[in-house]
Amino acid sequence: MIRTEKGYAQIYKIYGRSETEIKEKLGSILKKSGEIDVYTRRRGKEVHVLAEIAEQDEDSAKAKLKPVAKEIKKSLGTMFYSTKENETMEEAVVRLLTKYELTVTTAESCTGGMIASKIVNVPGASDVFNEGFITYSNKAKRKLLDVSKNTLKKYGAVSEQTVKEMALGGVLAADADACIAVTGIAGPDGGTEEKPVGLVYIGCCIKDEVTVKECHFHGTRLEIREQSANAALDLLRSSILNNYR
Repeated sequence: MIRTEKGYAQIYKIYGRSETEIKEKLGSILKKSGEIDVYTRRRGKEVHVLAEIAEQDEDSAKAKLKPVAKEIKKSLGTMFYSTKENETMEEAVVRLLTKYELTVTTAESCTGGMIASKIVNVPGASDVFNEGFITYSNKAKRKLLDVSKNTLKKYGAVSEQTVKEMALGGVLAADADACIAVTGIAGPDGGTEEKPVGLVYIGCCIKDEVTVKECHFHGTRLEIREQSANAALDLLRSSILNNYR
């Protein structure tokens, strides 16, 4: 619950999705009339869904918002990463890893350790994170993650096939329950027509199954790397929920 000028609101924080997509998910919930207002707002790369009520007592507001909150949760599924105003993506991820008693490792190329850095920013991360791998070169990918030489030659370092092997290799190398892997082209150079700057593949391995997401980011080299790290954490978060909730 958060305090607003009107009263109180329940917030749902979503990363990397469009307002249009979220509004389609919410459907008729947004059109309901009455004392509760449900709306969306853009905050950088995030979209927040709020259910707000003009109620000055927090407990009373929570009770009145409960039915709508249940509908919103059902409609959004695993899209939202937090219902806490100040909780970060990495805090939400560490919370889930801790809840399900899981360990994670990272296998990073273009992000160069950003994902691991975000995770260890969270107090208590040592309970869920033991080690990570920065495999910037093809040689490192082969040596540390056992990525096939044939895969790299046939598909290239920035490919669905390579990130899948990175994720699988990371789990085995670290003896972890999960691995989040990233490979991409952060720019400003190195892009081609087939593989432009901003193309990033993210892979998450849990229970020996790998989910791969192809992303197309825009911005400076640093912005692309930061977007990649946040998107990777969000994929890890949703993968945990899909497998353990």
